[in-house]
Amino acid sequence: MTEKFEVRGVFEKKGRAVFISHLDLFRTMQRAMKRSGLPVWYSEGFNPRIYLNFPLALALGVESSCEIMDFEIVKQMPYDEMLTAINNVLPEGLHFVSMSAPLSKNKEIAFSEYEFTLFSDTSSPKAVLESFEKMMSLDKIESEKHSKKKGMILIDIKPNIDVVSTSIAENGVVLTVRLPAGQELNINSNVFGEALQRYCGIDNLTVSTKRTKILKNNGELFV
Repeated sequence: MTEKFEVRGVFEKKGRAVFISHLDLFRTMQRAMKRSGLPVWYSEGFNPRIYLNFPLALALGVESSCEIMDFEIVKQMPYDEMLTAINNVLPEGLHFVSMSAPLSKNKEIAFSEYEFTLFSDTSSPKAVLESFEKMMSLDKIESEKHSKKKGMILIDIKPNIDVVSTSIAENGVVLTVRLPAGQELNINSNVFGEALQRYCGIDNLTVSTKRTKILKNNGELFV
C-alpha cells in the first residue's frame, strides 16, 4: 500500500481569479498540480484523479487571503520547495502563502470572518455607516438562502451576524463581520451582502467582500 502524507495549503484568491467558480477552481488546481511536478497522490481505479479537498467553498466574486486546500503526497519534500513549485504554474490571482501538515479536522470549521467594504457615490461614508447601524437595530434581518430540500427560502440571519468592528476609510465603510460556516449552519457572504442591499436603503450601494479568516468554534484559526 502506498504511503501518503497529508498537506494543507493556504492560498489567496484575488483580482480576476475571484470570478473563477468553485468547479473551475478545482480543475485549475488539478492542472497546476500536474504541471508542478509535485509527488501528489492519485485516486485508484479506472480513472485516477489527483485528490484535492476544499473544506469551505468561497462564493463567486469574493476575494480571500485564507482559502484552504488539502491534498496528499507520496513522497515527503520541504514545504518551501512545494510552495515554489506550485506558485510557478498558477494563473494570476491565485497564490499559495503556506503549506504544512494539517492540525485541525475539517469538521472543526465553525465561522468565516469577512471584510465588507461599502461605498456609495450618492451618500457619504457617515450616512452609509448610519444606515448599517439602523439595519442592525432591527428585530429581524431576512435574506434568501438556498436549502437542499426546499430550494430558496427566507431566513432571519440577525441572530447569526457577529459584527466585530466598523470603521470609515478612504474607500468607504469597512465592516468586519463573522458568519457561521459550520456543517450545521452556513451563511455565506453573498447572503449577508444581499441583506445589506435590501435593508440599508442606500442608492448605488457597492459592496466588495474579502474573506480574511476561517475559524474554529473556540475562535482559534483553522489550520
